[in-house]
Amino acid sequence: MQKQSHSGSMTIKRLTLALATVSVVGAVGAIAMHQNKADANAAPTAVAAIAAPATAAAPSTAAALTVALPDFSQIAARNSPAVVNISVTGTTKVGLDMADGAQGRGQRADPFGDDPFFEFFRRFQGPQGGQRGGREMPTHGLGSGFIVSPDGVIITNAHVVRDASEVTVKLADRREYRARVLGSDPKTDIAVLKIDAKNLPVVPLGASKDLKVGEWVLAIGSPYGFDSTVTAGVVSAKGRSLPDDSNVPFIQTDVAVNPGNSGGPLFNVRGEVVGVNSQIYSQTGGFQGLSFAIPIDVANRIKDQIVATGKASHAKLGVTVQEVNQGFADSFKLATPEGALVANVEPGSPAERAGLKPGDVVRKLNGQNIVASADLPAMVGIALPGDNVTMEVWREGKTIALSAKLGNAADKLADVNRGDAPAGKVKLGLALRALQPAERRDAGLPSGLLVEDASGAAAYAGVQAGDVLLSVNGKPVNSVEQVREVVGQSARSVALLIQRGAERIFIPVRLG
Repeated sequence: MQKQSHSGSMTIKRLTLALATVSVVGAVGAIAMHQNKADANAAPTAVAAIAAPATAAAPSTAAALTVALPDFSQIAARNSPAVVNISVTGTTKVGLDMADGAQGRGQRADPFGDDPFFEFFRRFQGPQGGQRGGREMPTHGLGSGFIVSPDGVIITNAHVVRDASEVTVKLADRREYRARVLGSDPKTDIAVLKIDAKNLPVVPLGASKDLKVGEWVLAIGSPYGFDSTVTAGVVSAKGRSLPDDSNVPFIQTDVAVNPGNSGGPLFNVRGEVVGVNSQIYSQTGGFQGLSFAIPIDVANRIKDQIVATGKASHAKLGVTVQEVNQGFADSFKLATPEGALVANVEPGSPAERAGLKPGDVVRKLNGQNIVASADLPAMVGIALPGDNVTMEVWREGKTIALSAKLGNAADKLADVNRGDAPAGKVKLGLALRALQPAERRDAGLPSGLLVEDASGAAAYAGVQAGDVLLSVNGKPVNSVEQVREVVGQSARSVALLIQRGAERIFIPVRLG
């Protein structure tokens, strides 16, 4: 969460200038959109007239091409009273190298804007967003939320209220309440607040699983502190995985959301909440056409857990997975490069008890297709400890069925390691020898082959001297002859399971 304390007239002037600029851009956008609509309405009529100038079919053809837009005004009027503005105060450490200036006394200029909405990007800068330790400064943040029960239960983002010492909720009718944080779940970025009030308006909850790509959606929130702002767009994609540790299957939209929209609701055309606006992808700190919402099915499940116990629990399978690229698909004789390739199975985990092995490719979980490797931890992460799951697994050229009883992640979900190393074009290029007894003992391995040198295709794919080769195409290897045999049976590529230090990774190697 980015927090900022405001001071100085220069900051106010710059904000005023920014708002003026936004007004101009908004006006230009409205004119362009109006023109586009006019052109769109005119085009079908012209085409119909040329195709059939003297028939009665032309009007009906034009009418068939007309698409009715949803009435956003009714959705906004009905649901805006249950959308709240959230104001957060707290403290944060300020680096000693921060200079006084227009950004506020003692604060570092931050490229990510004025809101906790950009925590997503700060994760790539390391601890404390790259700041060095220093003195604590008061901070202020803004966000949004929505009321889900008449007695004052509110859903918002966890990053909005992170490290908050005081949370104030302002309703659409301008009433303000001090809120209690009932609980927060950083894994899904969901937090639940409670205010002491009765007979409050609530939003109806829908089912995010029923959303379709291309469907209209609507966001209501407080971008930059502007209460009850309404923006609309379409669902761009579903089940989107982002480069963070949340494992949430995000809803991607092109709805304009900005700093302050965090935690606000995403509605479908029936006025039901289908998501919680959480993150954006941006190179400037502002909206650039990509926004991401947490599915309401996930948010509501976390809310119920927090209300009941004050915390959320996540399930655990106990595997490390990699992406299945074309090289792996060729190696394992898969028709398409889809699924989650199991690189490592945690000893004593539900995965080991279920019979999963390194080299398995999990293709389905509870009947749902796994396309990208991140789909597996996302599905497991939103399940509950103790849930029973069924898996469709590809092993040694055939499909098998496995079942597992999920454990408790205890905030340690399965890692997603993407093994997209480039493939080579020629022979394997490995110099191998069996591990000596002392080497096996030191590495904690029962067997394996030490890579003394890597060249050609293997080196190009990322294999290094000092790696330990454990298996080829999922088959354990203990001798050079076994490696030659498996490689000789492979047409285009092989998948090498490598032990490197404490990590195990699959590396695809193109044979030629």
